[in-house]
Amino acid sequence: MGNEPQWGRRGNEGPPDLDVLWKKLNERLSALFGRKRLPASGPVNPLPALALVVGLLVLVWLASGFYIVNAGERGVVLRFGRYAETSRPGAHWHFPYPIETKYVVNVDRVHTFEVGFRESTQNVVPQEALMLTADQDMVNIPFAVQYVVTDPRAYLFNDRSPGEAVGQVAAAVMRAQVGKLKADALLADGGRLLAPAAQKRMQDVLDSYRTGIVLRAVQIQGVSLPTPVKGAFADVLKAAQDREHAIDDAQAYASQVVAQAQAKAMTLVEQAKGYRSQVVDDAQGDVSRFDQVLGQYEKAPAVTRERMYLETMQEVLTHTTKVLVDEKNGGNTLYLPLDKLISSAPAALPQPTVPVAPPAVSTTVAPPPSTAAPILRSRDAFRSREREPRP
Repeated sequence: MGNEPQWGRRGNEGPPDLDVLWKKLNERLSALFGRKRLPASGPVNPLPALALVVGLLVLVWLASGFYIVNAGERGVVLRFGRYAETSRPGAHWHFPYPIETKYVVNVDRVHTFEVGFRESTQNVVPQEALMLTADQDMVNIPFAVQYVVTDPRAYLFNDRSPGEAVGQVAAAVMRAQVGKLKADALLADGGRLLAPAAQKRMQDVLDSYRTGIVLRAVQIQGVSLPTPVKGAFADVLKAAQDREHAIDDAQAYASQVVAQAQAKAMTLVEQAKGYRSQVVDDAQGDVSRFDQVLGQYEKAPAVTRERMYLETMQEVLTHTTKVLVDEKNGGNTLYLPLDKLISSAPAALPQPTVPVAPPAVSTTVAPPPSTAAPILRSRDAFRSREREPRP
C-alpha cells in the first residue's frame, strides 16, 4: 500500500538470525587460529569461542598491570585502596584495577611556590606581600619557596593538597618572623638574615604535619616599603638619625663636663688635703711652741711674761704708722725713724704728720744709730713709764 513505510526493508527479508551471526563469528575465529571449518549442517557450540574471548580479555587485563618507573621517580602501589609498596625505577607489574592501583611521584623535581608575586617580581600580589613589622610598620616582602618530595607515601596520603599546604605554612611563618623584626633592620640587610630562620621554622612545621616535603631554599625577592608610606617613612628615618646624632652629641658633652668636674674635684680634694696638712702642722707647731714657753714660764714667770709682752708689742708696733709721744715726761731724747715710717706707709694713705711738741719738750733728730738702739730705747721708755708713780 502507498501509506505503508517500506524504507529499510529488502523484499520479504526479516532481521538477521543470531544463530547465523554466531556461526559466522565462529568460522572466522576458527580460520584465524587454523582450525577446520565446521560443516554447514548441524548445531554450533559457542563455548570454545566464548572461552577464547574471555581468555583474551584476561590477558589484556593482566597486561595492563605492567608499568615502568623512570629515574628520579617512585611508584606507590595501593591494594584495595590501602598502601602496599613503593617501587623504585625500573619495570614493575601489579594487579590491575580494581585490585591494585599505582601512582608515580617525581622525587627529583624541584617545586616552587611563590608568595607575594607570580612568575616575576614585577607582578606583585599586595595582599600576600604586605607584612607588619615589630615597630608597627608595613613592608613588602615577596618570596619563593623551593621544595622536593622525599617521602612519596606521605606526600600522597597525609595531605589533600601538599602544594597549597607549603604555601600556607610559608606565608604564616614568614609573617611571624617579620613581626619580630624592625623595619629599618629589614630594609638594611634586605632580608638576608630573615631567610635562614624562616626556612628552619617552615621545615619544622612541615615535618610536624608529615607532608614528606623537604625545603631546598627560601628566596626573598627584596624588602620594600608600600608606595603610600615611603615619604612618611623617610621622614621617620631622618628623625631617628637626627635623634641619634643629638644623643651622641649630648653624651660627648656630658663626658667632657664630667671629666672636667672630676678633675676639678680632684684638685679641690688635693688642695683641701694640703690645707689640712698645713693647718695640722701649724697647730702642732703652735702646741710645741706653747709647750716650750710654758716650760720657761714655769721656771721664770715674770721674765717670761715681760718677754712675751715685749715681743707682742714689737710685732704690733712694727706694722703701725702712728707715733705716740708723751708730753708730760719730756726731757729724754726720742729718736723717730721718720724715713722708715714713711717708706713703710701705704701709698694711698696721707703722709704722717709729726706733732709739734710744746716748748718744754725738745726733740732732736740724731743720726740713725744701729737697729737695736730703737728697740732698747723703747723698752727703756716702757720701763720708765711703768716705774713712775701714777697721779
